[in-house]
Amino acid sequence: MGNVGESQCRNLTSLRRNPLANVGCEQDSPMNRKTLSDRGHTDHQLAESAWQAWQRGDLAEAEHRYRTLLERDDRNGLAHNNLANLLRQGGRFSEAEAHYCRALERMPDSAEIRNNRAGTLERLHRYEQAEIDYRRALELKPEFAEARFNLGMLLLSDGRYSEGWGYYEARSEVFGEHGQLPLPQWDGQDLNGKTLLLLPEQGYGDTIQFIRYAPLLKERGAAKISVICKPVLAPLLRTVEGVDAVVTDPQALHAHDYWASLMSLPLRLLTTVESIPARIPYVGVFANRMEMWQARLPSDGLRVGLVWKGNPSHDNDAQRSLNHFSELAPLWSINGIRFISLQTGDAETQADECQALQPALCLGGEIRDFGDTAAIVAQLNLVICVDTALAHVAGALGVACWLMLPQTGTDWRWHRTGTGSPWYPGNMYLFRHHQTGWPALIDDVREALADIMRGVR
Repeated sequence: MGNVGESQCRNLTSLRRNPLANVGCEQDSPMNRKTLSDRGHTDHQLAESAWQAWQRGDLAEAEHRYRTLLERDDRNGLAHNNLANLLRQGGRFSEAEAHYCRALERMPDSAEIRNNRAGTLERLHRYEQAEIDYRRALELKPEFAEARFNLGMLLLSDGRYSEGWGYYEARSEVFGEHGQLPLPQWDGQDLNGKTLLLLPEQGYGDTIQFIRYAPLLKERGAAKISVICKPVLAPLLRTVEGVDAVVTDPQALHAHDYWASLMSLPLRLLTTVESIPARIPYVGVFANRMEMWQARLPSDGLRVGLVWKGNPSHDNDAQRSLNHFSELAPLWSINGIRFISLQTGDAETQADECQALQPALCLGGEIRDFGDTAAIVAQLNLVICVDTALAHVAGALGVACWLMLPQTGTDWRWHRTGTGSPWYPGNMYLFRHHQTGWPALIDDVREALADIMRGVR
């Protein structure tokens, strides 16, 4: 999950009363009241039309109108902020930072703009400066949940878990996924003889990653642990030690003593990088699923599973997913490998389009749930994928996984440097981006495959 809180002019709460506060003031030449009023009205129209263009997805028109507004009044901090947000959305991070700086010249006490600039500084890999901005935003506005959440992710990405988990809790205010529940939240109270309901949040991969904490909760004396999830995850979660019940229908829930978010468990259990519960594997596969998929898999060659696209609704999907299956073509230059596509959804058709040059066994359309995914992955030699739930399935099963990470917006859990992950030690290898982009990274993957086939790895 990426940074949140790109505050637009309509969302800068401290400015709602007077959204044109910086328009028509401190003019170099005197203006009468009517001139100031006309100018303010025109600038307001430009700002409003820019906003509307952005809302309907016409980013070029929105940019043009913001720039026109700034040509009229280069001291308009709101317009600089909003133009910066637009540029940031388009991946133009250096340009965005310059406009955030101009905005802060006019509005130095805006916590929202400092939060915005910090997110851009992160994308430019200027982490120390980003941290300064986040902390300054919180000095200005201590209750600013978005800045707390973003600072939490920055700290976690640096491995500073002891401090980071507390800030990361602000996501409950930012997203409000769980709302109000008719039972108390578990904050570390004695669990001896108690029942505990675990709730997922965010994506499937997050649930798979953090379900590892169930056995630790049992060790603390929990009498019963239930997990609520979507049906597609249920077959996998039923194999986890410590999970007594998997609930897919909220109407079927029974009373519990406490509830807890899966992603709050590292805070409650004081997790550091060194104390991550990493007993691998911690998920399993039912025998009947293994048998069913065994007949579908190739019996010769090195079996390598592929996924090249993640959830398209993810805010960093444009960076973390490949545009097309054909970008993986260099991998087919290595002989002796049988590629299996585990890509689900519409993107799997890309593999069908490339069968002549990139032959692959396409199984994504046959996969019903994560129980099927796990049964396939458990019988592979290697998984190569972008940052999506499949990486967590492979990691939790202890199957070798090569994870291709994006150049910008890398998720906090993979940290900023290194080729391994403390969450999946021994079986996860991280391929990090070069400045030249995906082609160079895929060449690295190809060379690593060649090494394997030569017996080097």
